[in-house]
Amino acid sequence: MKSTKFISTLLFVLLIILNGCQLDDGPYDYNNQQENIPDTFSDYFGNEINRDFIGNVVDKYNQPLSGVAITIGGETVQTDINGIFILEDAIVNERFGYVKATKAGYLDGSRSIVPAEGTNKVEIMLLEANPIATINSGSAETVSLTNGSSVSFDGNFVKEDGSLYDGSVDVIMHHLDPTDDDMEMQMPGMLYAQNEDGAERMLQTLGMLAVELRGSGGEDLNLAEGSTSEIKIPVDASLMSMAPATIPLWYFDEINGFWKEEGQAILQGNFYVGIVSHFSFWNCDIPAEAITLCVIVTDAENNPINYLTINITSSVFGTRNGFTNERGVVCGLVPSNETLILEIYQTEVCGDLSLISENIGPFSSDDTISIVIPDNGNISTETIVGTINNCENESIENGYVIYTHNDNSTYQLVSDGNFEFNVSRCTTVDTFSLRAINLDASETTNTTEYEFDTPITNVGALNTCISQEEYIIYSIDSTTEVFFEDNIDVDLNENNFTIIRLFDNSTTSKFLADLPSQTGNYVTSSTNTMIFNFAYLQDGYLQYITASTYGISIDVTYIGSGIGDFIDIGFNGTFLDPQGLSHTIQGNAHVRIDE
Repeated sequence: MKSTKFISTLLFVLLIILNGCQLDDGPYDYNNQQENIPDTFSDYFGNEINRDFIGNVVDKYNQPLSGVAITIGGETVQTDINGIFILEDAIVNERFGYVKATKAGYLDGSRSIVPAEGTNKVEIMLLEANPIATINSGSAETVSLTNGSSVSFDGNFVKEDGSLYDGSVDVIMHHLDPTDDDMEMQMPGMLYAQNEDGAERMLQTLGMLAVELRGSGGEDLNLAEGSTSEIKIPVDASLMSMAPATIPLWYFDEINGFWKEEGQAILQGNFYVGIVSHFSFWNCDIPAEAITLCVIVTDAENNPINYLTINITSSVFGTRNGFTNERGVVCGLVPSNETLILEIYQTEVCGDLSLISENIGPFSSDDTISIVIPDNGNISTETIVGTINNCENESIENGYVIYTHNDNSTYQLVSDGNFEFNVSRCTTVDTFSLRAINLDASETTNTTEYEFDTPITNVGALNTCISQEEYIIYSIDSTTEVFFEDNIDVDLNENNFTIIRLFDNSTTSKFLADLPSQTGNYVTSSTNTMIFNFAYLQDGYLQYITASTYGISIDVTYIGSGIGDFIDIGFNGTFLDPQGLSHTIQGNAHVRIDE
């Protein structure tokens, strides 16, 4: 199994560069950009439609999270052992679809998209709901992160039903930095908002802060009526030259899936400081009027090309990007009434190779454009087809296929037992691999390597005969992963510790984790009782490393109620091999309690 970060059909909502955008002196009056405002904000969304979705949910280490509840349009499914979910014919709107992800031990995650025809791919990274501090009601306190992000409290809190809360309060807080590559996966929704006048805006963020409050019994809390908190959000040094003196504040509406303007923040040094009356995700953003643009990309023979990187650059609002789906389509928000630069790359696979660059627009309303990629000697367009059967050689209906080329992976739904990838590839890399998953039986194939047979490669039938109900997976130094799914033994012992063991045929332990039987984050050291062993191949020999004296961080994210239920852990850190060389490890386990 590859844990390479999956390519997703993201919207044009990632802000990394704000070229020359000075809010105070700029050409845009962001409070009066749009004259025709509907009576209700949802009127912007268009008619209800049915669309297919496939996506994956990962943790902060880019490891898959299973058992995440995914809700779209009133329907709910769960992610599988690979963190993948599928929901077909979900009810969304023409210009807006909201995908919500929920799992115990994590903050709720979400993604809002402009649904395209074909399969809409979504990637979400959930943030852990671990408290960074515990405060008390009735006491004024300030909680800070190491980067200077902070929140002040006056000590007055209420429960969800509005009744006053008295007791200890756990504070969960995360700062999201626009210069962090993972931010667009971590942030909720998309950078799409309702301003104070009720008009829609696209946003360009200079920083976000997520804050959640929990009572001693785990209940959700918020600020009492009349109470306020001061929040401080740092601005990265690379964005300071374009940070306005005052900026609108926006909070994320978790029910409806978009941001709402409420108040403003003032730049003090390299921090935005504002006052808020409730908690959610808070966001410092420059708003802009926008339209929805869809781009369809094909080759000269009118074949759609999947998984290309589409960059659209505004001279005022910077660069946004997205990826084409299996129909060669990507949709998202772009600034209206501007001439834009469209660039298409095969960045993920072939390096920084531009396939096309041209001016598009300006656009005053929603639009669709078609782009034909000219022949390029460095890139070949390929079609890969095949079928998926179960172990009895019967066609399956509910599953997906993972395609990997040049260490980059993507995935696609099975349709009537068949699959088809239309991809571009580097001509210097002649091989690819496939792995098929049967969701109905929780079975998989091995990962199998193939050679391209340009232009159409028929791989025949893939038979899913391997159970994937539980596993342990990890990689050393971010290279090839070790994957185990057999001979895993999990016990709850009399000292209330969870013992996870993996045996080879000689019953020698290859993996051992001795963990407290409660969720939380633990770090191995010589002063605690934790044992954490793992093995990896070096020069043909299996090396066993005891990590009790090294800094291995272990997150126990879920522990089931008893025999037959699952335990989920993630681990990440550094250790020394027998030769004294330093290595990194990251991985996770989804294992069933045996006794």
